[in-house]
Amino acid sequence: MSLTIPKFTLPFSSPTRKCLTCIAQLTNVPAKITTTPSASVGRREGLFILTAAGAAISQLLPSPSKSLALVLEAEDDVELLEKVKKDRKKRLERQGVISSSAAETGYLQQLVYKLSKVGQAIEKSDFSAASSVLGQNTNADWVQNVNKAFTKLSSSSEEKSEVDEFNSSLASLFTSVSKQDVEASKVAFVSSASALEKWIDLTGLNGQIKGL
Repeated sequence: MSLTIPKFTLPFSSPTRKCLTCIAQLTNVPAKITTTPSASVGRREGLFILTAAGAAISQLLPSPSKSLALVLEAEDDVELLEKVKKDRKKRLERQGVISSSAAETGYLQQLVYKLSKVGQAIEKSDFSAASSVLGQNTNADWVQNVNKAFTKLSSSSEEKSEVDEFNSSLASLFTSVSKQDVEASKVAFVSSASALEKWIDLTGLNGQIKGL
């Protein structure tokens, strides 16, 4: 649908009339500008043409908000791709470390076995059996071996934090068992087992360690 602008006369110079005629052509508005003097024509008709031209031109220009959104979306895609690459690299590196850590996974499997035996002994209030499994203190060889495994297989701060939690709980377990404190021993045992389980989940060793 075309909008016909009534014939009118603008009190403008010739260059101005040419400019308005070009704008009218751009907006597909068939404006007719004559040189016939008319006192009834004011600024309203000229303002209408300028407004229509501005609206049409704005339709041809890209929206700043849309352009910005496209740029941000592209940046997000690049960041996501980089994250995927880094995560894959970390997984491959971790798999390589695990594959070359047969001795360390063996130490950890022994740890799970010992904790299971200690838990059963505590449940029966058999502190002699629990102490026999644990040993005299945290300087026992099996504890040192477990910490070697922790050191080799822990890479993130979260994993190392769980190692600290485990060692703290294990020390409490040694103390509670030596005092034959049933409740304290149960609490320390649960804390130790929980920290170990979280660490194994974080390191991706679920498939290598049995009995949890």
